[in-house]
This record gives sequence, C-alpha cells and structure tokens, in this order.
Amino acid sequence: QVLLMESGGDSVQAGGSLKLSCKADNDPYGMEMYSMGWFRRAPGKEREGVAVIDTNGVTAYSESVKDRFTISKDILKNTLSLQMTNLKFEDTGTYYCAATMRAGSADILLRYSVMDHWGAGTQVTVSS
Repeated sequence: QVLLMESGGDSVQAGGSLKLSCKADNDPYGMEMYSMGWFRRAPGKEREGVAVIDTNGVTAYSESVKDRFTISKDILKNTLSLQMTNLKFEDTGTYYCAATMRAGSADILLRYSVMDHWGAGTQVTVSS
C-alpha cells in the first residue's frame, strides 16, 4: 500500500508562512489515481479536514483556511504540498497527509475525512 511521509512542519510566528510536503512511496498506481488531502488535529480537539484535491484536480478547503492555504499535487515528483500563508495561532496542530482511491467529490472527501492511507503527521506551531 502507498506510504505517506510528511515534512515541513515548524514553529512560526503568526502571520508567517510554511510549506508542508508529503511524499508518496511504494505506490503501484501513480498519484493521479488518488484523491489526497491534508487534515489536522489541534491539541485537545478532533481531527478536521484542511484541504483536499481530487483526481480531477478539483480542490476543497475548510472555511478557516480558505484564501490562506493552497493544496497542490506534483504527480511527477509523487508529492502533495500545502502552502500556508498568514498563519494564525489556531492553525497550530499536527498535520496529516492522506490519500484514497475511493470516488467522491473533494467537498465530500474533506467533510467526512474519507481517506484510507495516512501519514504519521508533522507538527506546526504558530505563536501569537
């Protein structure tokens, strides 16, 4: 099964930017076959969807990150990215990369965390 490894987490001040990356390995099908996304878990809170890009390249974002975060997928490099700008204290959390081959719109996959493969996570800490 596909293995996902996140990187790029760091500690930044509010207003700063970070770019997270997720490398997919051991994938026999190619990233174009997967819808992929970023999810996060803040301390003491449930995991929530941040952004998803489906197999057609359609994206969906949570309201809290819309217009600040951008998800993208580089099929040739087998990498999923999340460009985060204007970071806020409430963006603090562990960010997980995830993938699925199940059918579904980006909105649905985001809303219901419909993913089958998960990375171990990378920590983002935003200080106010």
